[in-house]
Amino acid sequence: MTTTGLGSVPGDDIREWMRAVLELVDLPFLPELPARPYGDMISRTIAVLTELAADLQPVGWRLTGGGDARASLDQRRARALLQEDLDVLEEYADGYEGQLKVQVTGPWTLAAAVERPRGDKVLADYGARRDLAQALAYGVEQHVAEVRKRVPGAEVLLQVDEPGLPAVLAGAVPTASGWSKHRSVDGPGAVELLSLFTGFAPTLLHCCAARPPIEAFTKSGASGIAMDVSLLNNGAWDQVATAAEAGTKIYAGVVPTTGPIPRPDQAAEPLVRRWRELGLDPELLKQVAITPACGLAAAPTPTDARARLKLLREVVEVVGEAADE
Repeated sequence: MTTTGLGSVPGDDIREWMRAVLELVDLPFLPELPARPYGDMISRTIAVLTELAADLQPVGWRLTGGGDARASLDQRRARALLQEDLDVLEEYADGYEGQLKVQVTGPWTLAAAVERPRGDKVLADYGARRDLAQALAYGVEQHVAEVRKRVPGAEVLLQVDEPGLPAVLAGAVPTASGWSKHRSVDGPGAVELLSLFTGFAPTLLHCCAARPPIEAFTKSGASGIAMDVSLLNNGAWDQVATAAEAGTKIYAGVVPTTGPIPRPDQAAEPLVRRWRELGLDPELLKQVAITPACGLAAAPTPTDARARLKLLREVVEVVGEAADE
């Protein structure tokens, strides 16, 4: 069993957090610090879009055209921040060998968040959202290659965050006017764009929802899926079981990101109980990765967030013991 975080952390000290993730979890990751300007998940992903230009408006990011030459000051600042973080990664991970995770916003969540040049979300236009996904895939591939170059001993794992995909599939994303919703996307359409991201690195797809689109994730070729265990409904657990038995790695979010920090047995109990109720092989439980429920940016302090990451290894011990019973 292994432990990792899902990306975001509180505070603004990237050096402090780079040291922490290399120490506290088995699978280190490039920390995201959304408390910093241009440190949120959308801005981080805009930073890797080298084929498309964007600027930051009061309502969020908006595409403005193609190519680096037209990148706005805000997009250049987002890129500069990402490069600074990669410099820190290269410094602190010098000599590191093993898996190393980086996170990006997925194509559907990005399309639901970013506006077209003439207004409304990219999601509204089939051609625009496909162009955005292809540009993003190209940028992410270059980003992964740069991480490999900076940390030669790393086996890069790509985490694609899709918190907005359930709303996209349900046709629940509001239009710019707020009076209607964007047309829903079907499962095959979702898989088509997600599959652009699963070919150049082992890919983990992440969504915290009562029923994350696990079937779409697995059909896209993802090697792993991550979810908040406390949110899953019965239908989602059935899909988790199917995915686990098919060999997909499960990243189980069991440590809450806010509120009282549970004991290891309290954090492990929902996962172990449902695993047994589903009649799943205990040996498969030993292969589950243990994570916080979601990103830790909402944790009240960096000290609190570090305590939650530290707890993960204790949870692993409890889950391992339960699997052996």
